[in-house]
Amino acid sequence: MNPEIPTALKPIRRALLSVTDKSGLIEFATALSHHGVDLISTGGTARALREAGLAVRDISDLTGFPEMLDGRVKTLHPKVHGGILHIRANPDHVAAIAEHAIEPIDMVVVNLYAFEKTAAKPGVSFAQIIENIDIGGPSMLRSAAKNFEDVAVVTSPADYASLTAELAANSGSLSRETRWTLAKQAFALTAAYDAAIASTLESLPTAQTPTTNDQLPTVLRILLPQSATLRYGENPHQQAALYADGSGTGVAGATQLQGKELSYNNLVDLDACWELVSEFDEPAVVIIKHTNPCGAATGSSVLDAYTRALAADPVSAFGGVIGINRQVDAEAAEQIAKLFVEAIVAPSFTPEALARFAAKRNLRLIQIAPAQTSRILKQISGGILVQTVDHHKVARDGLTVATQRTPTPEELRALLFAWTICKHVKSNAVVYARYSEGHAQTVGIGAGQMSRVDAARFGAMKAVLPLAGSVAASDAYFPFSDGLEVVAEAGATAVIQPGGSIRDNEVIDAANRLSIAMVFTGIRHFRHG
Repeated sequence: MNPEIPTALKPIRRALLSVTDKSGLIEFATALSHHGVDLISTGGTARALREAGLAVRDISDLTGFPEMLDGRVKTLHPKVHGGILHIRANPDHVAAIAEHAIEPIDMVVVNLYAFEKTAAKPGVSFAQIIENIDIGGPSMLRSAAKNFEDVAVVTSPADYASLTAELAANSGSLSRETRWTLAKQAFALTAAYDAAIASTLESLPTAQTPTTNDQLPTVLRILLPQSATLRYGENPHQQAALYADGSGTGVAGATQLQGKELSYNNLVDLDACWELVSEFDEPAVVIIKHTNPCGAATGSSVLDAYTRALAADPVSAFGGVIGINRQVDAEAAEQIAKLFVEAIVAPSFTPEALARFAAKRNLRLIQIAPAQTSRILKQISGGILVQTVDHHKVARDGLTVATQRTPTPEELRALLFAWTICKHVKSNAVVYARYSEGHAQTVGIGAGQMSRVDAARFGAMKAVLPLAGSVAASDAYFPFSDGLEVVAEAGATAVIQPGGSIRDNEVIDAANRLSIAMVFTGIRHFRHG
């Protein structure tokens, strides 16, 4: 339905302002005052306006009641909602507000308590969470948005400038198109706000313990604003857009410092890249192609890690996406700039590094702040699958040596590295890696194969660096000894795998016969996409 929306202008004569975010407030209120708008306000907002020298009435002067119950009750009053909700063209409504001495309110400027920010604070108490549920704010927003024919509802400081300009152009009036746009924004805000409250409260195991648990919600609520329209999806004939939570974290909230517009595929690869490189504490670089790593390494510096990652598969790295878990310096930028890549994601870039990359105008540089993700969503026909994030990390003391030979310290370091990489490779996956000069790097990656033995063969086939003395990781158990035999034939001397097959003994016997050291993790890392 697309109803025609005429441009009927309505003057703003009285405005109620009650905001948590006071950025731009004084300038906007000053503009309203210049048009003779009667300003009414609450608490801290009224105080801020007075301190700026603006004439403002307290909400208690309008209602005849003081703000009560520690501020819980101040705008929940017929003189507020009657002033907002009455229809100006309805004679009965006009008569009713006149009878009860209710003053019309033509604009409501409200933003809500920062509920999500408060709820996310470490150590926040249950009482603090409950007290930061805004009641009066959403009520006023809904009233004003419902009566948009007569009332303008303003929820974001980002709209102050355009509204100031329109008021100036129309002698203190706003058009119906503007009021309608503002109303839709208000309903979207209250819907998102209520969804955030419901989701937060549902995550609390009891009404007294604000520590969240890992249980999945009984009702899935997804309400995200569109933050970007993408040129197309995975392919040019598909439409695509990005929806983000506005936190400014993760790939969705990252800052693009230079380069062409990000595509759907860029964002998917950047997310895979950052997810993997964030696993490491030491300097690390990951090169991604089509969500799979083609090279990954740790190093003494970003440059060292990059050199090792690139050496693992320089052909596949062409046109890839690079993830770096440290600030990118000039030395690393100098070398990375020699390779054609689509995008680079890192926590930061030095000014000298940015200067090195500036000549590659199409190269997308993405500066990211880490995000805490607890759930993974995947749409299927007729529904959405939800699972918790695979945060599991295996440590040395979590491994079980299954063979007669125990891995050497170097093999063990390489095994743990390969296991981390394998977790981020499409299954079936077998990853070959090595440890040398104090750091680890991939040697060959067999990704997304239909059989595990083919993953072992493909990983060996992809190897550019020598396989002799490498180790291998398998994201799930070897169902037969043939996969292990391929790994040994390729030159690997140690293997890490989950174990748990009914033929584990057969695989262990093969490893002992081939003098392979093998450890079990007791957990698998399937990645189906």
